[in-house]
Amino acid sequence: MQLDRIVNFHKTIGDKTRIKIIALLKEGPLHGQAIAGKLGLTAPTISHHVNKLREIGIVYQRRDKNTIYFHLDEKKLEFAAKAILRIGDEKEMKPFQVDNEEKFKVINNFFGENGKLKTIPAQRKKKLIILEHMLKGLKKGQRYSEPEINEHIKQFHEDFATIRREFIMCRFMFRENSIYELNPEEMWPV
Repeated sequence: MQLDRIVNFHKTIGDKTRIKIIALLKEGPLHGQAIAGKLGLTAPTISHHVNKLREIGIVYQRRDKNTIYFHLDEKKLEFAAKAILRIGDEKEMKPFQVDNEEKFKVINNFFGENGKLKTIPAQRKKKLIILEHMLKGLKKGQRYSEPEINEHIKQFHEDFATIRREFIMCRFMFRENSIYELNPEEMWPV
């Protein structure tokens, strides 16, 4: 997790009302009026604070008929809270390891002997295996410009824009102001 995101997380969490909302949601999902009633605040105030918590990804909402319930994503909260302990972990990412026969088959089917990707898999599961394989050689904690990422991708496939977008959409990488950085492996979908 990038330093700016860690700072933003702690700034957002550093509010008594938001901490109280987190404590309430830890017990189970609630709708805005219930939160407002329990905290003695107005619905617009609760809405403001819940939106801040949603922006950092630790609260999400689900609709049940005409009522929106807010849920706490405890895994994301715990991960974000512990991110400060991972600052400075600049070790090079482990080279891709084929840890099972299925991954080995997917890689062999989609990559030629020259190491180039023949085609981007349509099936999500296979696409994730391929994308993870293409991260080989990138270092954790290192920031890459867009041209650097493009060059890295070109060694595997000419359509660097599509692959770059997939890295972001699948949460393998984070992009801000055309600067790319690997997300911690805990955030990866595979």
